[in-house]
Amino acid sequence: MEDFGLLTVLEGLADNIWIVLTLFLFVWIYSWAKENLGSAKLAILFSLIVVYLTFYSYPILVWLLVAFFILQTLGKDFLAQINPFGGDQLR
Repeated sequence: MEDFGLLTVLEGLADNIWIVLTLFLFVWIYSWAKENLGSAKLAILFSLIVVYLTFYSYPILVWLLVAFFILQTLGKDFLAQINPFGGDQLR
Protein backbone atom coordinates (compact mmCIF):
# COMPACT_ATOMS: atom_id res chain seq x y z
CA MET A 1 0.00 0.00 0.00
CA GLU A 2 1.28 3.46 -0.88
CA ASP A 3 1.76 6.17 1.69
CA PHE A 4 -0.33 9.22 0.79
CA GLY A 5 1.34 12.23 2.31
CA LEU A 6 -0.06 15.68 2.78
CA LEU A 7 1.71 16.94 -0.33
CA THR A 8 0.06 14.29 -2.49
CA VAL A 9 -3.36 15.16 -1.11
CA LEU A 10 -2.81 18.88 -1.69
CA GLU A 11 -1.63 18.25 -5.26
CA GLY A 12 -4.77 16.22 -5.94
CA LEU A 13 -6.93 18.95 -4.41
CA ALA A 14 -5.21 21.61 -6.52
CA ASP A 15 -5.80 19.53 -9.66
CA ASN A 16 -9.49 19.18 -8.82
CA ILE A 17 -9.84 22.91 -8.16
CA TRP A 18 -8.13 23.62 -11.49
CA ILE A 19 -10.62 21.32 -13.31
CA VAL A 20 -13.59 22.99 -11.62
CA LEU A 21 -12.26 26.44 -12.51
CA THR A 22 -11.78 25.34 -16.11
CA LEU A 23 -15.35 24.08 -16.42
CA PHE A 24 -16.78 27.10 -14.63
CA LEU A 25 -14.88 29.53 -16.84
CA PHE A 26 -15.86 27.63 -19.97
CA VAL A 27 -19.58 27.76 -19.09
CA TRP A 28 -19.33 31.42 -18.09
CA ILE A 29 -17.63 32.43 -21.35
CA TYR A 30 -19.91 30.17 -23.41
CA SER A 31 -23.08 31.74 -22.00
CA TRP A 32 -21.72 35.24 -22.61
CA ALA A 33 -20.55 34.39 -26.13
CA LYS A 34 -23.80 32.68 -27.07
CA GLU A 35 -25.75 35.74 -26.02
CA ASN A 36 -23.46 38.21 -27.78
CA LEU A 37 -22.41 36.25 -30.86
CA GLY A 38 -25.81 34.68 -31.54
CA SER A 39 -24.48 31.31 -32.70
CA ALA A 40 -23.99 28.33 -30.39
CA LYS A 41 -21.27 26.80 -32.60
CA LEU A 42 -19.35 30.05 -32.77
CA ALA A 43 -19.76 30.48 -29.01
CA ILE A 44 -18.30 27.00 -28.38
CA LEU A 45 -15.35 27.72 -30.65
CA PHE A 46 -14.73 31.09 -29.01
CA SER A 47 -15.00 29.57 -25.52
CA LEU A 48 -12.60 26.75 -26.33
CA ILE A 49 -10.01 29.17 -27.70
CA VAL A 50 -10.26 31.51 -24.72
CA VAL A 51 -10.16 28.69 -22.15
CA TYR A 52 -7.20 27.05 -23.89
CA LEU A 53 -5.23 30.29 -24.05
CA THR A 54 -6.12 31.20 -20.49
CA PHE A 55 -5.42 27.89 -18.78
CA TYR A 56 -2.50 26.59 -20.79
CA SER A 57 -0.74 29.64 -22.17
CA TYR A 58 -1.35 32.25 -19.45
CA PRO A 59 -2.44 30.51 -16.22
CA ILE A 60 -2.02 33.66 -14.11
CA LEU A 61 -5.04 35.08 -15.93
CA VAL A 62 -7.19 32.43 -14.27
CA TRP A 63 -6.67 33.99 -10.88
CA LEU A 64 -7.35 37.46 -12.28
CA LEU A 65 -10.62 36.18 -13.73
CA VAL A 66 -11.53 34.55 -10.41
CA ALA A 67 -10.85 37.84 -8.63
CA PHE A 68 -12.90 39.71 -11.24
CA PHE A 69 -15.81 37.28 -10.81
CA ILE A 70 -15.74 37.62 -7.02
CA LEU A 71 -15.62 41.40 -7.31
CA GLN A 72 -18.43 41.31 -9.86
CA THR A 73 -20.73 39.16 -7.70
CA LEU A 74 -19.84 40.07 -4.13
CA GLY A 75 -18.04 43.38 -4.33
CA LYS A 76 -20.57 45.49 -6.22
CA ASP A 77 -22.62 46.30 -3.11
CA PHE A 78 -19.46 46.86 -1.08
CA LEU A 79 -18.06 49.31 -3.64
CA ALA A 80 -21.42 51.09 -3.82
CA GLN A 81 -21.30 51.65 -0.05
CA ILE A 82 -17.72 52.94 -0.14
CA ASN A 83 -18.33 55.02 -3.28
CA PRO A 84 -14.72 56.17 -3.72
CA PHE A 85 -15.41 58.35 -6.75
CA GLY A 86 -18.62 60.02 -5.64
CA GLY A 87 -21.81 60.05 -7.65
CA ASP A 88 -23.72 56.91 -8.54
CA GLN A 89 -21.51 55.18 -11.13
CA LEU A 90 -22.06 51.72 -9.68
CA ARG A 91 -25.84 51.85 -9.56
